[in-house]
Amino acid sequence: MIRARTEPGLKAEVDKIFHKLGLSCSEAINLFFAQVTLRKGIPFEIVFPNKTTLKAMKDVEKKKVVQTKDVKDLFKKLGI
Repeated sequence: MIRARTEPGLKAEVDKIFHKLGLSCSEAINLFFAQVTLRKGIPFEIVFPNKTTLKAMKDVEKKKVVQTKDVKDLFKKLGI
């Protein structure tokens, strides 16, 4: 038996995703553990975002984004 604390909002969001995948939370945890065992480590890459990515993330949070109608409009606004 495993007990873990997590944010209620995060758990609710994850539960919805697992439900769409046909998994219970327990099944998903067992799947994760199986992958850790098979790969002898975390089954996905863990990285810190670089400066460009951090800036983009902050810009989105501040709603400092440019909206475009389509690809042509995007290229025009980028000056390409």
